Amino acid sequence: MVNNKIVSLIALSLAALTVPRVYAQEDFNGNKARVLLISIDGMHALDYENCVNHNTCPSMASLGKHGVTYPRTSTSKPSDSFPGLMAIVTGGSPKTVGAFYDVAYDRILAPPTIETGNGNPPGTCNEGHNNGATTEYEEGNEIDQSKLNGGFPGYSLTDGGIKSIDPRKLNRDPFNHCNPVYSWNFIRTNSIYGVIHAAGGYTAWSDKHAAYAAVNGHTDGTLPTNVDDYYSPEVNSNVIALPGFKTVFGDDCSMVDPASDWTRSFKEIRCYDQLKVNAVVNWINGKTHLGGNKAPVPVIFGMNFQTVSVGQKLIEHGVKGGYTNAAGDPTPDMQNEIEFVDQAIGQMVTALKQQDLFDSTTIIITAKHGQSPVDTHRFQELGNGITTTPSTLLFNAGLLAQTACEFNGGTPPCPMGVGGGLGATEDDISLNWLKDSNTTGAAVNLLEANAAAAGIGQIFYGASITTDYNSPLIDSRTPDVIVAPNVGVVYTGSSAKQAEHGGFANDDTKVMLLVSNPSIDQSTNYQFVETKQVAPTILRILGLDPNKLDAVQKEGTTALPGLNFGGGE
Repeated sequence: MVNNKIVSLIALSLAALTVPRVYAQEDFNGNKARVLLISIDGMHALDYENCVNHNTCPSMASLGKHGVTYPRTSTSKPSDSFPGLMAIVTGGSPKTVGAFYDVAYDRILAPPTIETGNGNPPGTCNEGHNNGATTEYEEGNEIDQSKLNGGFPGYSLTDGGIKSIDPRKLNRDPFNHCNPVYSWNFIRTNSIYGVIHAAGGYTAWSDKHAAYAAVNGHTDGTLPTNVDDYYSPEVNSNVIALPGFKTVFGDDCSMVDPASDWTRSFKEIRCYDQLKVNAVVNWINGKTHLGGNKAPVPVIFGMNFQTVSVGQKLIEHGVKGGYTNAAGDPTPDMQNEIEFVDQAIGQMVTALKQQDLFDSTTIIITAKHGQSPVDTHRFQELGNGITTTPSTLLFNAGLLAQTACEFNGGTPPCPMGVGGGLGATEDDISLNWLKDSNTTGAAVNLLEANAAAAGIGQIFYGASITTDYNSPLIDSRTPDVIVAPNVGVVYTGSSAKQAEHGGFANDDTKVMLLVSNPSIDQSTNYQFVETKQVAPTILRILGLDPNKLDAVQKEGTTALPGLNFGGGE
């Protein structure tokens, strides 16, 4: 239930959704309304419920006392970080946005000019014709993904942003003079950042890869301008010592293991996330992300946390994170990760209060994705009862689409391997693009015959694809066959992982969602909702028309229920 004061405020200020500028939206004290958006990647609805019940996340619990909680929230499907983030900021699913995975396939686009950092091979761009290539929008696009700043020489050691992107490592558009396709133009829709920026709002966001500047939304220009301050230290870079730098949890980040990347240590991922937390605090304090210059306090700003996601997956020197049982009771290291994130959110809240911005700022906490399996006893990887994968079966049968690669002037088939130019991607889901969609029946028969060996739970093709996505016959990005494995099966042979995300499983898709403002009475809304509803909700909070979002128009995405925006849902 929402109290009368906030209902009156929103009703008055949102009655006319044609208000031309964000700054017309104010709270009772005359402050400009703002939204702090936080994605705690991996954070399940049960994680939030458990930590509140066990008094281990006091900052989030306090926010929940004046907020609406949605325990039946689903991420995008697939639940990879890329489509998950795009759902939150565009209001759309992969069907409309065109983002299925950070590494996927497009039957039209051409390969990059040079090999990416993750091995996606180069190839010829045949202008004016459909090409077909693996698409990659993650750390592999960067100048030097081993560096925290992505390799751009003009950045300091702890900076990072779109200037780290190497255009030679981007897919190319054969119908646009073979120009590189940046991530913000790879997606097919606009975003809340474009709508808010056009209305005069100063905007900011921090994420794990330079390519995730796709939050800008589709734009006509080469360089995006919808996010005024974008900060993306590379999460998969080599760890570096940060002298004199400590986390809110008390970690000394000057003492690190330089042999690992940030995602291979329970402690070091906290050091990494603290960089982004500090950027958010700097924004609240009216500075740019590193704190070196003055700037307006953003109207929309926020970050993603990697700490919980890493804590769920990681096995570090034999020590397991994750959970002890199917109820989601965390291991000690997993508990530390949740408590760190909670304390970091507490830092943000403190900064908002110090700047007298807390009452006028709505805080939305959700997750791009969950993680599967919660019950680590169910975990099954390659070599542990799983002897092959769906994509391996289809590749060996010659059915997978493949990029034509260039080696010494020739064009032999691409090599098998990670980023090897194949029409497939696998985590705890298997997405497969075929050489010829007419061979879908044969591909499915092969998978059915090897279902036990590959741990196959459900196969989606034909009508079971087109109920959720565009037909692969008309959309260059829709997979021909999607395989959801049995619960707990992950297509990895890594000894350092015990979970993954990307799939359709409950543990992948059921995430926390909290909308908090001091003027909201505590309530729990049990309606089924989706993270894509966050985008139109943010625009309504800021007094802007949700229908300015392309995906909202196409998919009919509504604002979250139970918030009584101007008397409507």
